[in-house]
Amino acid sequence: MKIFLYSLSFLFLFACTSKPKQEFAITAEDYHQTVQHLTDVIVHDIFSPPAASRVYAYPMIAAYEIMAQTDPTYYSLAGQLNGLPVIPKAEKKVIYELASLEAFFKVCEKLIFSENLLNENWKKFNDRIEAANIDPVLLDDTKEYADIVANHILDWMSKDNYKQTRTFQKYTVIEADDRWIPTPPGYMEAIEPNWNKIRPFVLDSSSQFKPELPTKYDMDTTSLFYKEVMHVYNTVNNLDNEQREIASFWDCNPYVMNVKGHAMFASKKVTPGGHWIGIVAVACKSKNASFVEATAAYALTSLTLMDGFISCWDEKYRSNLVRPETVINRYIDENWEPLLQTPPFPEYTSGHSVISSAAGTVLTDFFGENFHLVDSTEVKYGLTTREFNSFEEAFREAAISRLYGGIHYMPAITNGVTQGSALGDLVVQRIKIKD
Repeated sequence: MKIFLYSLSFLFLFACTSKPKQEFAITAEDYHQTVQHLTDVIVHDIFSPPAASRVYAYPMIAAYEIMAQTDPTYYSLAGQLNGLPVIPKAEKKVIYELASLEAFFKVCEKLIFSENLLNENWKKFNDRIEAANIDPVLLDDTKEYADIVANHILDWMSKDNYKQTRTFQKYTVIEADDRWIPTPPGYMEAIEPNWNKIRPFVLDSSSQFKPELPTKYDMDTTSLFYKEVMHVYNTVNNLDNEQREIASFWDCNPYVMNVKGHAMFASKKVTPGGHWIGIVAVACKSKNASFVEATAAYALTSLTLMDGFISCWDEKYRSNLVRPETVINRYIDENWEPLLQTPPFPEYTSGHSVISSAAGTVLTDFFGENFHLVDSTEVKYGLTTREFNSFEEAFREAAISRLYGGIHYMPAITNGVTQGSALGDLVVQRIKIKD
């Protein structure tokens, strides 16, 4: 009898002192947080806007391809994106949401510099996994499958010509009044002059949506180009508070040089593509999108952004047009400064106009027209929120912000929107991602 009581006492003591396993559920919010962690690393590592679009796209495609298998209303991107072969199927039982996040992380590791920052956040997530009551065999099989898919995507990624472009010749400054030259205060060299050599996802070629030629350079006071220059000059000199706020909200310059007397320091912000990735998060949360729907929205937007940069950069280094700041300082006002810091690449077409209209077109098709959103993407960078009643309203504001910022002439903006919208329409027509 005493032995029996002792046994009960031991069991009671063990039950009171043992740590109970926690309930474990992976939600769309886990994916949103993982994406935000990637954005934080991209900002920290100062990726250029084109390069950042590539860092977003491949992990997001990996995550989506796994989740697409869980819902018959979603379609694999294999066979739809240039060169993407069919993703291996899981041969064992796996937790697809966990595999999706694992694959995202594995692909990210190969694309960023500060792996330690990503690892810190990934460890917190893994601590949750370890505290949950998950079958160790199921967990191992899930991670193994994630590795298989990640390696599949990485192999496809390795053939996009990115590594080869790292060895290509850099931009050589051409001494001509109409050609782009580095601008103050950093006088940085031209970014990614060979980006049009990267394999696109949907485009047939980088020049598929080649825009009409920019206005011919001519500083005669009666010329159209001179009027475009003066339009920038006068607009910036007479900005109201709303226009200044719009310009700052859509600045999205990942590396701004600040000069205070003899001191110079840099501030980091989200890229233009990163801003639209933030808009995807806002839209998904507003709609209470499921895990698979969120991965689809991110994947579709990110691949569109990357093709947008390929298309835009193809034109930038073909027309190679001088920036307003350079022209105005030479011929009109040597002390004039744009509201925003001029980015280090040629003027035509406007990158934000192209990628914003492309992303906005795709998101309109995905979420619907008249989609109200409160864009809080820039809050963590010290700016306010802005409200829009549609994705088109947002991308048109992003485009005109470049005039208010003093970094683009109007043709780069209007023709950039046309270029990006055409790309967005192509993605909508060619890519079937859900019923």
